[in-house]
Amino acid sequence: MSTAAVIGLALFGIVFLLGLVVVVRLHAFVALLLTSLVVAVLGGIPLAEIADLIQSQMGSTLGFIAVVIGLGAMFGEMLQRSGGASIIADKLVRVLGERKATWALALTGLIVATPVFFDVALVLLMPLVANVTQRSRRSLLFYAIPLLAGIAVAHAFIPPTPGPVAVAGLLGADLGWVIALGLIAGIPATLIGGIWWGRFISARVQLEIPRFLIAEPQAADPSLPTRKRPGFATALCLVALPLVLILLGTASKVILDIGSPLRDILAFVGHPFVALLIATLLSFYALGIRLGFSPTEVREMATRALQPVGLIILVTGAGGVFGKVLVATGVGNVVADWMAGSRLPLVILAFLIAAAVRVAQGSATVSMVTAAGLVAPIVEASGLSAPQTATVVIAIASGASVMSHVNDSGFWLVSRYLGMSEQQTLRVWTVAETLVGVTGFLTVLLLSLFL
Repeated sequence: MSTAAVIGLALFGIVFLLGLVVVVRLHAFVALLLTSLVVAVLGGIPLAEIADLIQSQMGSTLGFIAVVIGLGAMFGEMLQRSGGASIIADKLVRVLGERKATWALALTGLIVATPVFFDVALVLLMPLVANVTQRSRRSLLFYAIPLLAGIAVAHAFIPPTPGPVAVAGLLGADLGWVIALGLIAGIPATLIGGIWWGRFISARVQLEIPRFLIAEPQAADPSLPTRKRPGFATALCLVALPLVLILLGTASKVILDIGSPLRDILAFVGHPFVALLIATLLSFYALGIRLGFSPTEVREMATRALQPVGLIILVTGAGGVFGKVLVATGVGNVVADWMAGSRLPLVILAFLIAAAVRVAQGSATVSMVTAAGLVAPIVEASGLSAPQTATVVIAIASGASVMSHVNDSGFWLVSRYLGMSEQQTLRVWTVAETLVGVTGFLTVLLLSLFL
């Protein structure tokens, strides 16, 4: 195929995919598979080889991603059901005090939403925001926006949440570098899109606490068993453990010599599989059995945690298939050659693609997976280092964070939980998410100049 034909095929694939998701309202998993089949046929891949290509790529993609997302979901469920997430939030607000409550809430969002899904973290922590707001008599937005920004950053930037794990898997990025750069880019994103924007907009939009968030004192039900709650240090250490192990594993590859026993040990326990397995097993005991949950209850909680991640895993696998099909048709090499001539940095291209898909179809996770599938051929052809590949992951995460609007389920969740109209949500939440995404992108763009 000529260069023009290959580029045209790639553009057709993007438009066709977005049409299926946005216009036809086809599920993203089915839309990605169908688009992959159509592009493969039009790209001249032999018909007898297409099914095998899809099967092999689906397996290789999910071999990493399914394990990490599954273990992360179980760990997050244990943290939520045991009350560990609430304890972390309460303690941080008490220690930092009401004067610095916005900082405490932003930090809480970052910590709690790392293993817990966006919607779960929001529902879990909004009563705390309401409580602090009641005592201060400020606008609800003054405290809610910092918390939501911290949750949004953790949701998009920091593994083991599904989005960044999926993108890292599709691009072959080292999770240790993704965590490190996600934290570096996520902190200023939280400060600008959360604390600063919360103070700015709360002075202009006075929002009262929705009635359903105001806790009513209730008598304890004597028929229900009384559960112990985990300590703050236990909950915080369990959240930090897998992140620290993964970072140590990555650092050992840079600092220690090949063949060093310590390097081998750190690389083993720092592999995402092992690090998350250790944290999950410890959570079964420290947040389950030790607090009075029976083994059956712990098993049921672990099983329940896997139910919402199944579709995410399938969409991620289909995104990997789409990217592989583009590689097989020659799109990756053509676009890489074009980029070399245009001098456009890959982090900028990755951000723009993710932002365009985000605006078109809404879901941050689907936007990240779709953008990663489109960028993967270029990454593969470019021979990037581990840190450089991680900057592309965070650029995609940043692009998938901007412009949350009416086609995003998170938009409606924030709108209803804060009691805002659609116009207010566009003015408040859409701007907050865009500030988070743009700040994260500018930070990682700066980092990419030195990596």
